[in-house]
Amino acid sequence: MVRRCPVCQHDSIVGHGRRGKQAHDERHDWIRVRRGLCNECGKTFTLLPSFSLPYTHYSLLARGQALHRRFVEGRCWESAAPTVQDPNRVADPSTLRRWFHHLQDAAPPMPSLRRTLAALSQRLSRPEITSPRAWQSTWLTLVPFLQQLWPLRL
Repeated sequence: MVRRCPVCQHDSIVGHGRRGKQAHDERHDWIRVRRGLCNECGKTFTLLPSFSLPYTHYSLLARGQALHRRFVEGRCWESAAPTVQDPNRVADPSTLRRWFHHLQDAAPPMPSLRRTLAALSQRLSRPEITSPRAWQSTWLTLVPFLQQLWPLRL
């Protein structure tokens, strides 16, 4: 758990329970996230895992899968929807367009985007990524990819 408060800069954050959050992808439906409370300034924080953005229902894994299907495989919006654990949940094409609206008119998308997505896809498809510990180390190796994708606000 992070102890330093981003507001008052004191090492005063203590555990303050857990809550559920949607993080739809192939492995998750809902996840439990920790909450923290700063004893100095009284602010409450939700401590999210790296694959789940605040205020979103789909994980970065699902968004990355949709991005790959749309721009690398060339699928239409309807068939680019990510595969999720709940078979009754399908991302609406308008949701996908909203995720990637700034990339939709790019022809072709940024030159490095295809290489980055191909390398990311190759890394995620490795068979040794099955245990939670392996996923943690995988996310650490994905940081350079995520830094390249961050300006795209994925």
